[in-house]
Formats: sequence, C-alpha cells, structure tokens
Amino acid sequence: MTGSSAPSDQPSPCSPRSSSSSSSSASEARFDALVAEAAAASVDGWDFSWFDGRATEQRPSWGYARAMADRLARAGAALDIQTGGGEVLASAPVLAPLTVATESWPPNVARATALLHPRGAAVVADSDEPPLPFADGAFDLVVSRHPVTTWWDEIARVLAPGGTYFSQQVGPASVFELVEWFLGPRTPEERGARDPGHARDDAEAAGLEVTDLRAERLRVEFLDIGAVVHFLRKVIWMVPGFTVDAYLPQLRSLHRKIEEEGPFVAYSARFLIEARKPGPPSTGLR
Repeated sequence: MTGSSAPSDQPSPCSPRSSSSSSSSASEARFDALVAEAAAASVDGWDFSWFDGRATEQRPSWGYARAMADRLARAGAALDIQTGGGEVLASAPVLAPLTVATESWPPNVARATALLHPRGAAVVADSDEPPLPFADGAFDLVVSRHPVTTWWDEIARVLAPGGTYFSQQVGPASVFELVEWFLGPRTPEERGARDPGHARDDAEAAGLEVTDLRAERLRVEFLDIGAVVHFLRKVIWMVPGFTVDAYLPQLRSLHRKIEEEGPFVAYSARFLIEARKPGPPSTGLR
C-alpha cells in the first residue's frame, strides 16, 4: 500500500481516542466553570433561589410557611428562633403586633434586620445557646424553621401558658446520600439522630403537650456539580469544614456521575412538630 498514513499508535483527528480526549477536556472545563461560579456565589441568608434550574426538592405536604403565617396572624407576641436571613418570617402577610426574631450569624443578622425592621419586627443577635434573652412567658407563639438545635426547656420557659411552639425541622439521615458520598458511611447513631420521636420525648420532658407530629422523606435532585458545591457551602453542617480543595476528588467523580447518568438523587427528611404549654390561652391572642 502506498501513501503517507499516520503511524498506527497515533490517533487520527477523527479517531475515537481523539473524540474521547476532546470530550474529557470539555467535561473538565465545565467542571471548573461550575465550581468557580458556585464557590463565588453568596451564601448569606436562607434564600435558595440560586438553585433555580440547578436543583429541585419536594416540599412537605403540610406547607409550613402558610401554616406559620396563619398562626402569626392570630398571635399577640411571637418569636422566630434562628430566623436565618428572615426570609421565611417575612413571607407572612401579617405579623403579630410584637414580633421578635433571633439569629447568631452576623451576615444573617444584618440581612434579617434590613428585611424585618420595615415590617415592625425586631431582630436580636443571639448565640443560639441557652438562655434565650427574654423573660418567662413573654410569647404566646414561638416558631422556628430548621433549627440547628431545639432548646426545649427555654422554649417552654418563654412561652406563656396556653402558648404554642410550631416548627418544621430536619429529620434523620437527611440528604445522607450526598453526605456519605463525601464522608463515607455514617454510624447508626448519626443516621438515627434528629428522630421525630426524640423531639416528642424532649418536648414532653420540658412540660409541653405535643399536639401534632408528622414526618416525610422528600426527593432531592442535584442537576450539576455547581449545585452540590453551593449546597454544601450554604448548609454547612452537612459536610463540616467543606471546601472545594479539601474534597476535589469526590467532586470530580460526582461531576462525572452526573454527566453520565443524570441528576444525583438524594432524600431529605422533614418533620413538623407543634406543642402547647399547658394553661389558659394568653390574652395576647387575636
């Protein structure tokens, strides 16, 4: 055969090896761009709009924000513990005449203040450790969405007789499919933490009567690696100490998995708990 063919051990421009190399380079470029974008995004507040089109999560059937707003409209004095950036509390059309929110992280304190002060609500910088900086029986309603820790004795103390605690919380092994991708298998004790039954027991031990307790597991999808990075930067207790550099191998392998198989699927755990302090209802209720 005549002619100047390329050596057999070198890929031609149209060979599968060349195509594979080009595809790999494009994937790496997408990885770098997505991670850089997510690493630069602000994680202040508790607004998840950055995830639009990049991650999805089923919502619990009970509609926490709507139910919270209904209770706020009937309360005389209300407290929102660990308000984050105040976004959930501010979503209520009507606030109690006296509404106070606590928050520990300084950027969130500033964000919540800007959002809630125009609504007549006070924001108190608090360490999220007992005691709460309020008098006994100061509130007829206490609410909290996704508290890191629930200090039941303090909630019972600041509630007026007949007052209510209303909260949506993170349940056991929430999004552990993602957690274990980075940290490996968790222990039975870790997987069983934040059990709704334990919350009931703790509420009752503090002298409260649990009037409602519901739990659901909900599908979560991460559509690209940027969504994973932003999620782990924002929800810091999922993978404590998370940084891109510290978990670069896991991020690269997860990026490849998403590109080859589609969205990474995990399941969040949520429970709703409502508890009442015994006694006649507060005269502050409307």
